[in-house]
Amino acid sequence: MRQLNTALYILFTTFLTSVLGNSIQQHVDALTKNTHMKVCGYNACQPSPCFSHACCLCGTIPYTTDYATPDPIITGSQVWSFISEPNLHPMKITVNTNLPGTSPGLICVAPYAFSSNAIYGQPGSLILNNTGDPIWFRPLKSPNLMNTDFRVQTLYGNPVLTFWQGTLATPPAYTNLPAASPEPGACYYILDSTYKVIKNVTAQNGYTPDIHEFLLTPQNTALLLSTQPVAMDLTPYGGPQNGYVNDFAVQEIDLKTNTLLFFWSALDHIPLSDSYEPASTAIESNNIWDAYHLNSIGLTDSIDDILISSRNTWAIYRINKPTQNIIWRLGGKQSNFTIDSDAQFSWQHDARFFANNIVSLFDDNCCESQAVPPGTPPSHGLVLQLNLSNMTASRQKTYYHDPLLNVGSQGNVQSLDNGNTFIGWGESPYFSEYLDAGNTESNPSLNVVYDAQMPGNNYTYRAYRNNWVGTPCYPPSIAVQSNQGQNTIYASWNGSTETTSWQLLSGSYPCNLAPVVVTGKTGFETAITTTNPGPFFQVQALNAQGNVIGVSQVISLNSNGCFGSKKN
Repeated sequence: MRQLNTALYILFTTFLTSVLGNSIQQHVDALTKNTHMKVCGYNACQPSPCFSHACCLCGTIPYTTDYATPDPIITGSQVWSFISEPNLHPMKITVNTNLPGTSPGLICVAPYAFSSNAIYGQPGSLILNNTGDPIWFRPLKSPNLMNTDFRVQTLYGNPVLTFWQGTLATPPAYTNLPAASPEPGACYYILDSTYKVIKNVTAQNGYTPDIHEFLLTPQNTALLLSTQPVAMDLTPYGGPQNGYVNDFAVQEIDLKTNTLLFFWSALDHIPLSDSYEPASTAIESNNIWDAYHLNSIGLTDSIDDILISSRNTWAIYRINKPTQNIIWRLGGKQSNFTIDSDAQFSWQHDARFFANNIVSLFDDNCCESQAVPPGTPPSHGLVLQLNLSNMTASRQKTYYHDPLLNVGSQGNVQSLDNGNTFIGWGESPYFSEYLDAGNTESNPSLNVVYDAQMPGNNYTYRAYRNNWVGTPCYPPSIAVQSNQGQNTIYASWNGSTETTSWQLLSGSYPCNLAPVVVTGKTGFETAITTTNPGPFFQVQALNAQGNVIGVSQVISLNSNGCFGSKKN
């Protein structure tokens, strides 16, 4: 088996050298040498369709609990089912608005549900188009496993897919940690454009990789958040004596060597008295106080500075990495800025820095308690203009949902290349796109060009619109059904963005097939009806130029009218 794996790896590296160039190959060699890289296909922890061994073991075993989380709902009108891919059941979304003016690109979400609710469809990473058709889906085997922060990033000049994977602490199943904390065993994944896993990344110094941020930098390092409970007497803050503080640390890791380049602990730099989260809430989660709840890391206009968001201190911090000093605080109890009354925020997520001292964020405005307090302002995307001369912050733009929402957790605001803004509404099951000017609380329908809704209690921590070209390493899938002399062939290719049509081949012998018809691709799965008797069938995926870019296996019709196909 080791000899076979070695031979397959040689084939893989030869392919990378010939197609992607020697420079990319050198980076992959470095990753492999230092991390024992394992490569696999979209069914990430089963034997790979491209390589022979199982892989990607981190984040694949749910953290154990005695609570019975409901099984996913994998049938019905709100879930996709496919003849050619019977093991894929992604959720169906409802597209409420889809107007001209949306930005190019596909939509990246990672649906999951809290532990008391049944998720519609399987959890996992999902790429959609504007009409809601799945483009790529990587299902997880348990409702107690989740992906978060799923998006397209750049590594060594090439687009990759990244996400966190593991068990997210959600009551009532998981109260051993504060809600939205990562359970042990989690990690981050990096996949290339063929959907092979090229790297797993974990946190260091005994910390657990956190769900909130995994950011690849222009220097090809990874900035990530991590957590660790630290024992502490919390009685001075109104908490239990035998308590813990859930410390959050920012880590930067060299992806070639796994060297820890930067480590910054919130507990070392932010006073616990700055927290708006009562220490008494620790008794609800194993005596662990979630005083900080860092939830984003962003780059700035200086290579030495980063921007972090701390939900439970209502503050955004600019940090200088070489000195580890906080340069300034925006919001919270020790804000260095005077913030205009219409620019105030609380319980925020996803702070990002832009040129000319502009900061965007998702303003949850909600909710320390399970119920939304009366008079709570609606959640919204918020863009602020900072003035570093007089240290003021003013509202530049806002983005509200129609209807207005109070979002208890999560959410993100993504600035798109065409000037539009894409928003994931976190704990509310929506994601939306807006023209640049935004809107107001009194007129939330203004400038909305796209809005979609997930089924039931499905959520996605963040939602992104990204450009992505997927060329799967595994072949297209095929299945056939027969009815009174008419055969219907079902063709799909999970993750292929370049397939525009399908060519059906048929014949009396598996090695002597002839073209029958070319049919345009329709959604994830295309049904091709023919009276051709076969009994052997095959499909070829064609791109926009009519070139063959993928070929399925050959399947046959048996005497009972049943068809079989070996699944990827």
